[in-house]
Amino acid sequence: MLRSLVFLMLCSAWPSVQAANANTELQRDLAAGGRAQQAGQYKQAYALYAKHAGRSPLAQFYVGLMHQNGWGRDADPVLACRWFERAARGGIPKAQDLFGNCLAKGMGGPVDVPAAMAWYQKAADAGHLLSLCTMGERYLQGDGVAQDRTLGLALYQQAAQSGVPAAMLRLAEYYRLGTDPATDLPLARQYYQYAAERGLAEAQYWLGIMLGEGRGGEPDRARALFWLEEAASAGYAPAYFPTALLYAHAPKEAATGALAASDLAKVYVWNAAAKARAGDASQRQAIEALEALVLKHMPETWRPELDGKVAEHLALFPL
Repeated sequence: MLRSLVFLMLCSAWPSVQAANANTELQRDLAAGGRAQQAGQYKQAYALYAKHAGRSPLAQFYVGLMHQNGWGRDADPVLACRWFERAARGGIPKAQDLFGNCLAKGMGGPVDVPAAMAWYQKAADAGHLLSLCTMGERYLQGDGVAQDRTLGLALYQQAAQSGVPAAMLRLAEYYRLGTDPATDLPLARQYYQYAAERGLAEAQYWLGIMLGEGRGGEPDRARALFWLEEAASAGYAPAYFPTALLYAHAPKEAATGALAASDLAKVYVWNAAAKARAGDASQRQAIEALEALVLKHMPETWRPELDGKVAEHLALFPL
């Protein structure tokens, strides 16, 4: 009798044991697929994802990404959308967002913006807060939906309040560039501050510019220089020349009436970086004028070391 009871208990537990083993195998294979993908071993990664794509929404999502990005195969956005749809219906928030894009663009079927918006909302409700930005932009622009700037801004604000830096940046841009009554430079500066503190170089750049010019509040040269140099150090090329200019206008030393050596070196470094990445002729002319001025005061012996620093920095951020 006891043996019979033990046998029955083992049999009843067997399905859960099988499920646990299958789940362990899935996690192991998806992790191995991720490592293979990172290493550029796309054929191996695809095989590991495809092994589970019949039943795992997460594996379906990864297969969709492989087709979308052309990793190890020709890019096939329509096929990617089919996989994203399966993963979206399986509850993967990022797949819901991407399937919304498929519907909005008419990938593999007619354009269906209302359905796309419904999937963006599902993704946002599941925690993919960038989908709020996608929805917000459509309402701001009236793109496939009735234009509703109030709702568009509210969606961006919801994302920003939830800590999404891209939403903070877009709100800052909107309030900086908007036509009356949308222009609100103090609010723009505030949103740039939020995004800058979260490491967005573009926000750091614009915050630095606004602080330097006194737009949206009192000018603050020290803070302007801090944020512009943060952006420049992150490889954001538009920040190079303004950073060099701020160093060029630093207070002179009382004893010599000249820039401190450290400030002079900074002018040279950031101006040289700007020269290497300058795209427009008018800025190039201003860069070359500043370079000529710096070289009048900077010892020639400094150049090899400083040129090395410039080259090292630019190598971190190739074009």
